[in-house]
Amino acid sequence: MHCPFCRHTDSRVMDSRTTDDGATIRRRRQCPECGRRFTTVETASLSVVKRSGATEPFSRDKVLVGVRKACQGRPVTEDQLAILAQRVEESIRSAGSAEIDAHEVGLAVLEPLRELDEVAYLRFASVYQAFDSLEDFEAAITLLRAEQDATAQEPRSTEPQATGPVGPPQ
Repeated sequence: MHCPFCRHTDSRVMDSRTTDDGATIRRRRQCPECGRRFTTVETASLSVVKRSGATEPFSRDKVLVGVRKACQGRPVTEDQLAILAQRVEESIRSAGSAEIDAHEVGLAVLEPLRELDEVAYLRFASVYQAFDSLEDFEAAITLLRAEQDATAQEPRSTEPQATGPVGPPQ
């Protein structure tokens, strides 16, 4: 690591700490030549391979821009969007690959967005999955309704049910 002050080619690490989210490491360094201290921040790089074959660094902000458009006019807060973008990044990083296809980024957005707002999910999916007809929308809505019905039919309590007559003890 070059010293930003004297450009000496070496530095000594004085202290290392991970950030709260664990995604970066902050290192406090000292130059052996001039004695000045400076801080560096290290992150693991994650590249997105676009359809054209070009690669670019993953950007949480780009995820936010796309999701914000889908959520326009919906009762979704900026905090909820920030959490969604963080979940998307975490799921992509958990795959363990330094490069990920842009299509996979879109897939990683769909599930958290569906949990957040179903209308925004349909908007995003219609663009991302290139819905061509009303039938595409109907199929997506039918799937959402089927999942909603399945969730509604699940037992609400895992407590054992009492059997026999119910009443005051005798």
